[in-house]
Amino acid sequence: MSERDGFQPGVPSWVDVFGPDPRALLDFYGPLFGWEFDGPGAMPGDPPGEYYVARLRGRDVAGIASLPQGSAPAWNTYIEVDSADRAVDTVRRAGGTVLAEPFDAPPAGRIAAAADPAGAAFGVWEPDARSGVQLVNEPSAWSMSALNTDDREGAAEFYGTVFGWRVDDFQAGDFEAGMFRLPGYVGGNPEQPVPRDVVATMLPLAEGAEPGWSVDFWVADIDRAVDVAGERGGAVIAQPTEVVEAFRQAVIADPNGVAFSVSQLMLG
Repeated sequence: MSERDGFQPGVPSWVDVFGPDPRALLDFYGPLFGWEFDGPGAMPGDPPGEYYVARLRGRDVAGIASLPQGSAPAWNTYIEVDSADRAVDTVRRAGGTVLAEPFDAPPAGRIAAAADPAGAAFGVWEPDARSGVQLVNEPSAWSMSALNTDDREGAAEFYGTVFGWRVDDFQAGDFEAGMFRLPGYVGGNPEQPVPRDVVATMLPLAEGAEPGWSVDFWVADIDRAVDVAGERGGAVIAQPTEVVEAFRQAVIADPNGVAFSVSQLMLG
């Protein structure tokens, strides 16, 4: 189920990365993942910025954008909703914070930015002409986003109220993690080792880190990805290692220091 033509409310549906020089990021992420880019399109704001849509096999897989005023470089995860305006009202009632009130961002739709009670930021997206990523769970495409937090119970209550998620535990290597599940959702592939209603994961917060959402991309050759990242001005935060059976993962930072992980499914 790699190709997607849309998502349902409550499912993470888009990721993008902000940086002070988006064209420099094209030179990093393009060779790293083999992406081509459509754009630039205009971003709302004062001053306005540039927005590029990354494509793989002609299908949308992520965004690269100018850094909004007052923001820090980051990878962002957006969760689909029926109404961005109603979603931010629910965020407030659940104890979260609205970082950016809903605004129209054609052709994508209507978007808002929020944070959970621990401070982890995320976006909500009411889709219009653009309906989220069109490829997932294949090399050079986004596979999953993870909430990094030390407040499992608070996160379960907040995201359950806002998006209808529930949390199950699972063992990832030598630590216990969580799976956010959306009852009734059918995603992924029939042969995958986790339930098909899993929409995100929850990881324990690393010592000294701030709560936040992180993103993971699949790659065909993780050792090559690490080499390319270094050649293109990035840095390797964690060398490739097996995190669960048949998966190797590394953590990389782009030229702005924004961390993300890459994973390779080891077959044969």
